[in-house]
Amino acid sequence: MATLEFDEEGARQVERTYATPDVVAQRAQVLALLAPQPGERVLDIGSGPGYLSEAIADAVGPTGAVHGLDPSEAMNTLARARCASRPWVDIEDGDAVDLPFPDGSFDAAVSTQVYEYVADMPRALAELRRVLRPGGRAVVLDTDWDSLVWHTEDRALHQRVVAAWEEHLVHPRLPRRLAGLLRRAGFTVPEQRVVVLFNPQLHAETYSANTMELIAKFVTGRQGLTAEDTAAWLADLRARADEGDYLFSLNRYVFLATAA
Repeated sequence: MATLEFDEEGARQVERTYATPDVVAQRAQVLALLAPQPGERVLDIGSGPGYLSEAIADAVGPTGAVHGLDPSEAMNTLARARCASRPWVDIEDGDAVDLPFPDGSFDAAVSTQVYEYVADMPRALAELRRVLRPGGRAVVLDTDWDSLVWHTEDRALHQRVVAAWEEHLVHPRLPRRLAGLLRRAGFTVPEQRVVVLFNPQLHAETYSANTMELIAKFVTGRQGLTAEDTAAWLADLRARADEGDYLFSLNRYVFLATAA
């Protein structure tokens, strides 16, 4: 696995992606399922640029508390700035397999696009269960990259790009195993949903427009892909848009789990 590293520029790119209507709509679905209540203590694992922590903070209010946790200092800087007017939000450095909190600290927890990067899933979910109070709830969202549909003319090149992109993931198809992993970690799983990111057009405010640049940057030099290859892949996608037949679709799966 080759980890995605986020410097200030990379963190800003993720921030722009998370501000697209596609991800805003995803975040609304996650928030509705989590249903944070005034006064609750909530943990955001992999808080990134802080959009979800900010929304949770508004829901729990100043009588509650939100703890965001992310291993990227560049992301944490953005999250702290975003949540600066909400002193009941705390953004810390950390990761999913070693949560720096006492047992039963939280009423609820959320993790979006995190566990597919975690090698030791049983340990990560045991930690999640440990920090939740009995009856506490968790919402987990991850992507199954086999669900990716992206219209290109050069299918062979596209498949090489996707294969190289998957090098940054530990579990590119994690959702199909997540319910079982959660149950074995001591959760019940009362609800599972699919969140579809669908772009029938290419423009700057779409998830796919932002993600294609991130993918091209990451895969160049991997699995024999040259800068010319990735430029050709990007040009292929843009040509689909110019010709009026652009299409992108990706499934993310979200799980509501309750601590037994």
